Amino acid sequence: MTANTAPSRSRRRKKEGGYTLVELLVVITIIGLIVALVGPRVLGYLGDSKVKTAKIQIQGFSSALDLFYLDAGRYPSSSEGLNALVQRPGNVSTWNGPYLKGGTVPVDPWGKAYIYRAPGQHGPFDIVSLGSDGQEGGTGNAADITSWAR
Repeated sequence: MTANTAPSRSRRRKKEGGYTLVELLVVITIIGLIVALVGPRVLGYLGDSKVKTAKIQIQGFSSALDLFYLDAGRYPSSSEGLNALVQRPGNVSTWNGPYLKGGTVPVDPWGKAYIYRAPGQHGPFDIVSLGSDGQEGGTGNAADITSWAR
């Protein structure tokens, strides 16, 4: 009986099997290469989506400002800012707002407030997001996003 149990144990161990250290290192290396190749591309898409979001928000502000203009006969001043789209300014007799959903002025995708100037240098008003770097100018995802064509 003792002779029969010893061979059956060794057979079980061979059937159970497992991964060797070399096999695990190969798999980890392959995963690391995939992440290294795909990671920057995914981050690029994230940056592009934030730029597109800012452009869409600026278009929404422009539409809301046009509605404000139709009601009040003027655009909000720089001192009133975009808040005039969600809270009635004191010197406006006709106001059918809020003109933005949610009752708050959203910040840009990087968490900073949009810059609003009226009258603007490029039209009746200018709306600017300073991009990912939060400073004027820049290139790529750090470039300014504006309400006028550059």
